[in-house]
Amino acid sequence: MRKLPLISAAVAALTLLAAPVASADQLADIKAKGTLGCGTLGTAEPFSFPNPQTRETQGYDVDFCAAVAKSLGVKLELKLISVPARIPELMQSRVDVLAANLGFTPERAEQIAFSESYFVSNQKVAARRADKFKTPADMSGKRVAAAKGSTSEAGARKHIPNVNTVTFQDPPALFLALQQGKVEGVVLSELTLVKWKQDAETSPAPIDILEPALFAEPWGIGMRKGEPALLKHVNEVLSAMEKSGEAAKIFDKWLGTGTQFNLKRSFKIEPIKG
Repeated sequence: MRKLPLISAAVAALTLLAAPVASADQLADIKAKGTLGCGTLGTAEPFSFPNPQTRETQGYDVDFCAAVAKSLGVKLELKLISVPARIPELMQSRVDVLAANLGFTPERAEQIAFSESYFVSNQKVAARRADKFKTPADMSGKRVAAAKGSTSEAGARKHIPNVNTVTFQDPPALFLALQQGKVEGVVLSELTLVKWKQDAETSPAPIDILEPALFAEPWGIGMRKGEPALLKHVNEVLSAMEKSGEAAKIFDKWLGTGTQFNLKRSFKIEPIKG
């Protein structure tokens, strides 16, 4: 007779296990707390960098995060993070989304969810002009720097034979290493390299951007897996921005004619293939 309470407890435990587990809805949580936490680099002009006057973080990535926050009727909170910390910060729920020069790779897609691509980046190699390198193939066997944990690092190893990759935490450290002769080349987004080339023209170590590009990569807004409502909403916002022309206006504002980059938009927001 003493066994009945134990049996009842076991049945209760099995009932709990069989019951559906309530899952949190991140989209609803963001609306409830009234803020969207966006992780961004803060050191990568023109995507996210400090305004020279106000010191507030601004840029292409920031404008897309701001558009998502506005669509939800919540305040945007930016968190500046390093390249290798991007996915860990997201996975540990320290940010809600990532807009941080986040190139798509199949390996990353196993860890996190990607939105439709809102930018496509040509990854190129830069070298000191005095060294007279002409193509990325000239970097074979040389020391080439990239941001730690970036697709640039992986791309250098994949596309440059016998390369010796050297990693740093952020883009400014890469530029310093190149100028100081600690590495023979750097791999980074073409846009950042264009700005560096302009800045270095009057320095003791001007640089050249080598052609052709190593590879092109689509960038997406990163989110945690298992949040279909948030992913759907972000993609709807991006699609609406493409249709309304807002996405093109943001591109022109930071990268188009009249900017130091003077580029034409050759892509549209669309699902990432891969």
